[in-house]
Amino acid sequence: MRSTDSIRVNVFDALLRKNSVQPNIRQIKRQTGYHKATIKSSLAFLEKQGILHGFGPKVDFKKLGFNLEVLTFLQVDLSHQKAFEKFLEVLEKDSHTYWVSSIIGSGNWNILCRHIYKDVESYHSDLQKRYMSIPGYHSLIKNMQSFFSVEPVFKNESRTKSIIELIKNEGKGK
Repeated sequence: MRSTDSIRVNVFDALLRKNSVQPNIRQIKRQTGYHKATIKSSLAFLEKQGILHGFGPKVDFKKLGFNLEVLTFLQVDLSHQKAFEKFLEVLEKDSHTYWVSSIIGSGNWNILCRHIYKDVESYHSDLQKRYMSIPGYHSLIKNMQSFFSVEPVFKNESRTKSIIELIKNEGKGK
């Protein structure tokens, strides 16, 4: 059996559904010393506030053959509304793309996309096939720059862990 056979892929998919994985209350109790009721009420409060969105698997993408994370900065001419709508429609269906947001800052970039691919060649091939065929694409995209995240990785913390540390440090006046 392979790690990407249909059974294992379906299990991964199920783990991403809301409430499919619950926290280990006993383990949290051992780590914090808090009573189970305190832990459960804290989790319920965080969920109700919309801060905690669930629990899911941590997957090593590289072991599954996806060795390339791509950050693409785009300068998009939003006056081409129909092309932009089609572009967003294609992005929505693109399973390689997991994050798209508006950005502000120095330069003229206004969209950031994050993608996962097996290699640079598959990224470029997919870009040609999927996006450059969108009617009005070349008028819509004024400039594009892609960055490929590669080894070595100097720091790799989860965003959630970083936020928790920031909140802890705020309380200490750091």
